[in-house]
Amino acid sequence: MSLKSGFVTIIGRPNVGKSTLMNYMIGQKIAITSNKPQTTRNRIQTVYTDPQRGQIVFLDTPGIHKAKNKLGEYMVDVAEHTLQDVDVILWLVEPSNFIGAGERHIVDMLKKVTTPVILVINKLDTIAKKEELLQFIDAYQGIYEFDEIIPASALRGENVDDVVDSIFQYLPYGPMFYEEDTITDQPQRQIVAEIVREKALHALDEEVPHGIAVVVERMKQRKGHPLMDIEATIICERDSHKGIIIGKNGVMLKKIGTNARYEIEKLLEEKVNLKLWVKVKKNWRDSELLLKNFGYRKEI
Repeated sequence: MSLKSGFVTIIGRPNVGKSTLMNYMIGQKIAITSNKPQTTRNRIQTVYTDPQRGQIVFLDTPGIHKAKNKLGEYMVDVAEHTLQDVDVILWLVEPSNFIGAGERHIVDMLKKVTTPVILVINKLDTIAKKEELLQFIDAYQGIYEFDEIIPASALRGENVDDVVDSIFQYLPYGPMFYEEDTITDQPQRQIVAEIVREKALHALDEEVPHGIAVVVERMKQRKGHPLMDIEATIICERDSHKGIIIGKNGVMLKKIGTNARYEIEKLLEEKVNLKLWVKVKKNWRDSELLLKNFGYRKEI
């Protein structure tokens, strides 16, 4: 039986549903999702295995956007480098016939590579009429020659199987890269840190989230108990942000901790004792040293 295996990158502007699509395809939550842009900061590698057909290794990259600081430059660099290292590119867009500067920037990048490109028009569940969808397809066909165009809803799972089928068409034949039961190459600590960051993104005001990072300081099994002790620090850029994150009488921090603990317990399949702290590191997003300390390394 001939198997196919290869690497697929999911690109697109911030907040188009890249992480939601990847999580749905692999059937497990690895990448964090929120309605705030620039949620994914590192290149997250996850694995989809079909014993009959082969293996897809997904790279969920940060959204491609205009960088405003060193963190932004790092994120765009990660996304753009990935295009050259993969077998298939999945480009996710929202349903629209408006092709903006951001989309044109992505098209310019795609013209520099020979990789097959599948366009996924996401959020199909928000389109009222079929005629509208045809207009959106026409608009995108006018700017690039795609190998496939698939309308889908990552949130509801509509046509996601078609996306997977299409990917396998373009993958090369070859042995699997990972064991069948592998879901991700992300270290547990990193996934835990991302879960805490996601819960903070969900809970906080608009002006705070881009300025936060999460570092897991300690993650240790308690001796003689089926319990994982985790200590993590939420890093923010301003004293005023620290106050917002902690909240009156610590209510906000407790909410973030409770929501994160619930999700981490599902991930680890055991009880978790989670302690959170908040520290201020002014302008950390423009410090190369701090970016490295917080896990944003250019290992591409």
